[in-house]
Amino acid sequence: MLIPSQNWGEEIAIDSAMVKTNLQSIRQDIAHSKVKIIAVTKYFGINAIKAGYEAGIRDFGESRAVEAIKKMEQLPPEILKNSTFHFIGHLQTNKAGMVVEHFDVIHSIDSLKVANAVSRSACALNKREKVLLQINNAHEEQKFGYSKEQLRNDLPEILKLEGVEVVGLMNMAPFGAEEWVLRKLFSDVRTFRDELEKEFGIELPELSMGMSDDYKIALQEGATVIRIGRKLFT
Repeated sequence: MLIPSQNWGEEIAIDSAMVKTNLQSIRQDIAHSKVKIIAVTKYFGINAIKAGYEAGIRDFGESRAVEAIKKMEQLPPEILKNSTFHFIGHLQTNKAGMVVEHFDVIHSIDSLKVANAVSRSACALNKREKVLLQINNAHEEQKFGYSKEQLRNDLPEILKLEGVEVVGLMNMAPFGAEEWVLRKLFSDVRTFRDELEKEFGIELPELSMGMSDDYKIALQEGATVIRIGRKLFT
């Protein structure tokens, strides 16, 4: 089920028992791995976050800064204190300050300009923001993300930024792509990560790849983080 963008964040009833059952099913699929599950709550209201938390989830993903922060401000202090919030959407530079203030990890750094804005905001808050660099290796025009060549060019400057800690790469595969295409894209990100680690003498432990429809394939190709929304909450 796809949720129309105009209904993002709509407060609907979420059955916490259903979420727990769905989470158990996903955990069975990933039982032999240490992959982290991010519950993507961007389409839902605070009831989804509460239900996910009750089910044992502690990582939540949002993609619209203003709407997400409004939800976070309504959450019980316990959830805010014990959860990690991931920004997984396209980040505009004028929203960098609010995202850095409210989110623990940003998955969608797609330009040196954005990285600089995040670093400045983090330094102003006396923090070092964990970030992942978004790769658009499917070359989809409607999606954001670095080409591999662009990232290689920008990475030396990004690594110099005091306010960011680069911890990995992220990609978003085309919706509805065939398995062989998905497998090729995910493995390409993993290989590229390995190349960057060797070339720049760095560690990039996290690979944020795979969503509700393709997380099993992403896991087989090296994902350490999967972003699950519909399969948890519907």
